[in-house]
Amino acid sequence: MANLTELKGNWKELKGKIKQKYATLTDDDLLLVEGKEDELLGKLQQKLGKTKEEIHKIISDAGSND
Repeated sequence: MANLTELKGNWKELKGKIKQKYATLTDDDLLLVEGKEDELLGKLQQKLGKTKEEIHKIISDAGSND
């Protein structure tokens, strides 16, 4: 997965791509708050039924599909 600074810089674009692929996710589900990145990942794990590694791959893949 991209480093945290890179993730934050591209989050709006990544968020849109992830929402397109996983329509059950809402803006609230994908809210990236400073210092709460682990909470976001945990919420995504729970909502999508994926492992932490799978969530990292989803985010990385969203960033590489330009």
